[in-house]
Amino acid sequence: MKAFSPQLSAFSSVLFPDPDRAFRGERSLRTALRTVHLASMGILLGGHFYGVPADRLFGALLCTAGSGLAFAAVELYCSFHWLFQVRGLLTLAKIGLLFLVPVYWEHRVWILLAVVAIGSVGSHAPTGVRYHSILTGGLRAHKKG
Repeated sequence: MKAFSPQLSAFSSVLFPDPDRAFRGERSLRTALRTVHLASMGILLGGHFYGVPADRLFGALLCTAGSGLAFAAVELYCSFHWLFQVRGLLTLAKIGLLFLVPVYWEHRVWILLAVVAIGSVGSHAPTGVRYHSILTGGLRAHKKG
């Protein structure tokens, strides 16, 4: 007996292609999005650290969120495996922490520092850690485009 129907298997191959999808200009787009994301997050964190009124930081917040969403969209286009890899799980943890900011407003600087720390450690962890998948139980590297 097959575990999956043909329709489910076809759907699965769209979400989890093997190898991962890539597209022309992917590396350049990732670099641009990462640059915008880091710069806007730096402005956002620095603004909160130095007590800039929150309404003056709204543009940086939108830029940070927008570039992060765009980066996640690129990852998900390549493969939904990203969600189950350490790098995707760390992204979900950062998003979860960010939802705590309005609740624990007086601790927002520490929360934002934790988000930056998670991002930095996760981005510079060895490949075997970043690409480890809890779905497959092993390494699932992204095909470089």
